[in-house]
Amino acid sequence: MGRYVARRLLQMIPVFIGSTLLVFLMMYALPGDPVRALAGEQHVDASQIAALKAEYGLDQPIWQQYLNYLGNLFQGDFGTQIGTQRPVAEVIADAYPITVRLAIFAFVFTVVAGISLGIIAGLKAESLRDRGLLGLTLVLISMPSFVLGFLVQYFFAFQLGIAKPNVSLEPTNGELIMPAIVLASLSLAYVARLTRTSVAENIRADYIRTAVAKGLPRRRIVGIHLMRNSLIPVVTFLGTDIGALMGGAIVTEGIFNIKGVGSLVFEALSKREGATVVGIVTLLVIVYLVCSLLVDLLYAVLDPRIRYA
Repeated sequence: MGRYVARRLLQMIPVFIGSTLLVFLMMYALPGDPVRALAGEQHVDASQIAALKAEYGLDQPIWQQYLNYLGNLFQGDFGTQIGTQRPVAEVIADAYPITVRLAIFAFVFTVVAGISLGIIAGLKAESLRDRGLLGLTLVLISMPSFVLGFLVQYFFAFQLGIAKPNVSLEPTNGELIMPAIVLASLSLAYVARLTRTSVAENIRADYIRTAVAKGLPRRRIVGIHLMRNSLIPVVTFLGTDIGALMGGAIVTEGIFNIKGVGSLVFEALSKREGATVVGIVTLLVIVYLVCSLLVDLLYAVLDPRIRYA
């Protein structure tokens, strides 16, 4: 196991470098001059632009800029915003906790509701409740998140009055429940369908028939024998979904006026603050890589036949 983990950690290095390099090039090499874009329509002396470029290292070749970024990154320095002069790490630290809380609520809702609905439908495949689940998840998959967000906001906030349409600057856990449900809707639909398909397939397997023939309690058959094998594809999806929930919150945070990472990315893109975007993406890449490793290790827990050398 230790050798496998070490090998996977080494494999993460080129993935991390490739991902961050791609985003770095998109923000610094392709769009043009970020310093001149910051000035907008105002006339700025060329010497001032040159001084700003030298101050932020933007006068160096792009490969040197990226190496400087990696070197500073290992020291905890994500760079500095050109417009506000604030360290990017400080800006992200202000917005990240809210998005993490939102993603955790959405993830818990996805796991609990998605797996439960999938099990209920999969145990009685082709039944009325199974067709109802497939229809509901199809609606959730087909509906854009901004449409669902406005519908939820309209009915629960403006019509029923049981929730606030927008969250406060320091949102409580209760205020994040409605945005979390909207954020989790697409993931919930996929998890429910994956669980339903996997349960419906495995319930007809030989080892389930053997467990039934031995007279094992139905709760043990479903809860241990059936679910441990059925959850493998679901765990694979959930492992990558954590990062997707954190990175895909731009629309949801915009609808409910949440000052998190999503709104920070949108603001940084509009102002051409490349350091902020690259810093946020770097953190998301790390989350993806760590979750991918944890999912691979969890396979051995769910399926004892899997062994890592």
